[in-house]
Amino acid sequence: MREDYTIPLAKIIKELSLQAMHLPCSADEILIRSRDVIRPGLELYGFCDYFDPHRITVLGRSEMAMLDSLGQEKKQEAIDHFFALRPTTVIVARGITPCEFMLATADRYDIPLLSSKDSTSNVVADLVSLLNVELAPRITRHGVLIEVYGEGILLVGDSGVGKSETAIELIKRGHRLIADDAVEIRRVSSKSLVGQAPENIRHFIELRGIGIINARRIFGMGAIKLSEKIDMCINMEIWDATKNYDRMGIDSEFTEILGIRVPVMTIPVKPGRNLAVIIEVAAMNNRQKKMGYNAAQELLSGLGVDISELRGEDIKKDLDI
Repeated sequence: MREDYTIPLAKIIKELSLQAMHLPCSADEILIRSRDVIRPGLELYGFCDYFDPHRITVLGRSEMAMLDSLGQEKKQEAIDHFFALRPTTVIVARGITPCEFMLATADRYDIPLLSSKDSTSNVVADLVSLLNVELAPRITRHGVLIEVYGEGILLVGDSGVGKSETAIELIKRGHRLIADDAVEIRRVSSKSLVGQAPENIRHFIELRGIGIINARRIFGMGAIKLSEKIDMCINMEIWDATKNYDRMGIDSEFTEILGIRVPVMTIPVKPGRNLAVIIEVAAMNNRQKKMGYNAAQELLSGLGVDISELRGEDIKKDLDI
């Protein structure tokens, strides 16, 4: 069952630098539940069959000019009819001052009325961006999220396999930690996943034999980051001598997180392997593949081998993410 998330109107006002023209109660008590934003057109003329009151309404220069063109009586009728639909919040853009009747109507129907000095398109873009993150579907999973050469790498594997220790080595090599032990993953769009740490354990790392350390305090601000997109998942597992590990990189493996496919690489762990360096190379190789270059393909092409004859279907790995 899908869990509904909310964002207090107070946070939207703060993030978008909005001015409150009318609030029926504290902005912290007003909760926004929809990620969609509407600029009303036909609704102002009375056609409201598909109007969703849970969406935030943005009025720009065009909407306000259209209302002014109706004449005083019809303008008031249109405003009253629209506010009677009880939209969750109305934002007037471009620094336009709402008329007295609109303020009075907002007060009568207990509708929050806000104002922004930004252009209408900027208000809508900033609002959609904020709502997509704050109201995104999300899960929390065990793992480590670290940024390596601009790539968001999600390290997963059994407890004690060395994820946190590898993260420490990567931090020492100049990369940045986002989350350790628990990673909150959000689907911010149909193609993008963003991970971050729960606020109460942010920047902390657990190292067996040492205990809890604060990466920000020890390594400085350059060693941490609040959030990062997830570009790749690396599954760390104890080396199994009976298992055949990929040595060419021809076949592609992936896992699904919140319905989005994420490339997966399995790295066997055993004494003597420099996992930090291997993960750095994996990050750079993943970036190369996204840019259209495949080293295995170039090698095999030079040998006169068609890689399409060797490559099978993409393999889905169930990593319980």
